[in-house]
Amino acid sequence: MRTPHRMTAHPFPDDHRPNPYDRPHDLPDAPSGHGPNPYDDRPYDRPYDLPDAPPGRVPNPYDELGALAGAGPLEDFLHEDGPDGPPYEEPGEEPDEAWAPPDHRRGSRRRRRRLAGLPFAMKAAVLVVTLAAFLTLADRWALLYAEHKASQTLEDQLHLTAAPEVEIGGFPFLTQLADDRLDSVRVTVPDVAADRVSLAKVSATATRVRLDSDGPTAVHGARIPELRGEVLLSFDDLNRELGSSQVTFTGDGRDRVRARGTLPVAGHDLRLRADARIQRDGTRGISTHIGGMRLDIGDLATYRPGARASEGLHLTPRSAARLGGQAARARALLSVPSVVRRLGVPDTAVREALRDDTELASLTGSRTFVRRAMRLNLLDLAAAHPELLERLGLDPALLDGLARLTRPVLVDRLSLGFRLPRPADGQIRLRDVRVERDGIRVDVTGTGLSVGR
Repeated sequence: MRTPHRMTAHPFPDDHRPNPYDRPHDLPDAPSGHGPNPYDDRPYDRPYDLPDAPPGRVPNPYDELGALAGAGPLEDFLHEDGPDGPPYEEPGEEPDEAWAPPDHRRGSRRRRRRLAGLPFAMKAAVLVVTLAAFLTLADRWALLYAEHKASQTLEDQLHLTAAPEVEIGGFPFLTQLADDRLDSVRVTVPDVAADRVSLAKVSATATRVRLDSDGPTAVHGARIPELRGEVLLSFDDLNRELGSSQVTFTGDGRDRVRARGTLPVAGHDLRLRADARIQRDGTRGISTHIGGMRLDIGDLATYRPGARASEGLHLTPRSAARLGGQAARARALLSVPSVVRRLGVPDTAVREALRDDTELASLTGSRTFVRRAMRLNLLDLAAAHPELLERLGLDPALLDGLARLTRPVLVDRLSLGFRLPRPADGQIRLRDVRVERDGIRVDVTGTGLSVGR
């Protein structure tokens, strides 16, 4: 029987184990033109031992992690020296650079280097522009605050129904405030009450304003040596405020206003026509002279307020001409002796007309009778013969309402005049007055005015 051969598991003693990373002595040197063999002169006792880092180089911690992972057969094959060349490398792979810790301040250093490369003049320009922008913002903020405070002060002191719009001119504002002066101030006040009407807009510009203040933050008032402005009395506002009469105002020339619409009287809507002439009244007021007023009661009669012969309530030409075909109304007129005397018709002609309809139509249809009938003031007849006007188709209540609608009352309803308030000190004067398409415009000047304390 053959004795079995026992194989030793460790043929070499522990202190004579070969290092697999030691370079075999029988390998030839690397040919010329190739890189150094990584296995040359690198006797390691353990596969995870790493050579010391060169002087001045920071050790790469990732090398230690790779060494701890160990080297397998594939790794040995990929890094093994070939007989004719250097270790294997991936195509296009760049040689490894020396590892260095990441520098998170690289961007800030780049910016500092970029700014450091700018010329001094450009740095100074950037600084000046930035400073100017901040100063401009501060100046505009102070300007807006001052305009708001001035608007509140004017609203309280002048008892306005709406806050005015204040615009302070000149730049910069802070230097003006420090010098207690303002180059210009423009104030626009909407809806200013003036007697029976409201002024649509009052705008004025004050120049060379001197401030009364104890410092930039304590302004108590202002002195206004000179002021120029404009007042607008809008036709739209007039139509709205006098709209109870449904009257529309429009311009008719430089100084005239035309009024057209309806006026309710005793339940009847009478057509209104009137013309107003605009003129300056003193230094602070505007007056209107109303002329050509008439109220048409359909095509039956026309009322003109006044006491002259051409004024009062009269038949229209069409209504007077129709009397020739209205026998009942014609007989009603001719049956009143006072009316016959006013018409100037002979008694014999009246008696024949009352007996014969043909004579009646011939008399009342003549031009002479029509002209004389139109001269009759029906309001005078209403007092003595109210039943006569009823036969003519006129409502007695309407005649009573027209009797109370005298000229002063009607003028007051159509008046467009107004007067500016008197200032505490200084003067305000109205200059040019003109009628334009949108309303009545008046130029205003002022001197020696003051606001506040």
